[in-house]
Amino acid sequence: MIIDVHNHPDWHGHDLNRYLDNMKRYNIDKTWLLSWECPIDEYSPEYINCIPDTGPNGPVPFARCLSYVERAPDKFILGYAPDPRKPEAIDQLQAAVSIYGVRVYGELKLRMMYDNPDAIRMFRFCGEKGLPVVVHIDYEFDTGSRYPRPNWWYGGGIDAFERAIKACPYTVFIGHAPGFWAHISGDNQYNKVSYPKGKIVPGGKLIKMLEAYPRLYCDISAGSGWNALSRDPEFAREFLVEYQDRILYGRDYFDNIHQEFLNSLGLPAEVLEKIYYKNALKLVP
Repeated sequence: MIIDVHNHPDWHGHDLNRYLDNMKRYNIDKTWLLSWECPIDEYSPEYINCIPDTGPNGPVPFARCLSYVERAPDKFILGYAPDPRKPEAIDQLQAAVSIYGVRVYGELKLRMMYDNPDAIRMFRFCGEKGLPVVVHIDYEFDTGSRYPRPNWWYGGGIDAFERAIKACPYTVFIGHAPGFWAHISGDNQYNKVSYPKGKIVPGGKLIKMLEAYPRLYCDISAGSGWNALSRDPEFAREFLVEYQDRILYGRDYFDNIHQEFLNSLGLPAEVLEKIYYKNALKLVP
């Protein structure tokens, strides 16, 4: 069995039929289907190339996730992350849990500090309801333009994320994206390049956080997760074995680079099973 814990509807040219064909091609049994709702000025206009129907609720509105789940309920786990800065956000999530069966709070990808008091309230609510929280972290890099934004940072960095984890001891957090995975190494490249290269240097903040916070999990999806592991395969194997109970397979796209890399490492079968589906089932039975 394989569960993809991170993907989106109508993403990068895939409607439902192409989506299901892609899952079949790569032997993916279930997908956590995540929204990405944020103000229009908080994401790059380039996403119009990925999601042609962007609207006031952001590039990946919850309605599109719900549409997929209603048409193929045996293939998708429903995710939803209303913007916690909105006063109605918790009520919206509560309604979506009660009416539609939302199981995951994600993807959270906003230009705010993740220890924002409104976010903390939301995270604690998710902990009470048993919803894992999927967060995207990006650092501030100059894009070379001034409008609509000079950069696309999300979350406020690893320190703000750690403060949120400390403030919500009963909530499961799942880290994702360049600003999370760059901290696998202690080389301090995290605020200089999105996809650091070279052998892993001891002392990475991510390792320290995994040791300190048993409710922190790692989503290996997208180029960020793949880069963090493939830049040092020997380290990756040790890392995946050491933290086998808290690694989650995901894609955030429609290629197969993560499976190809995982399968190349010679990992024990029981480790692969945890990464591919058992850890996901533990969080969302």
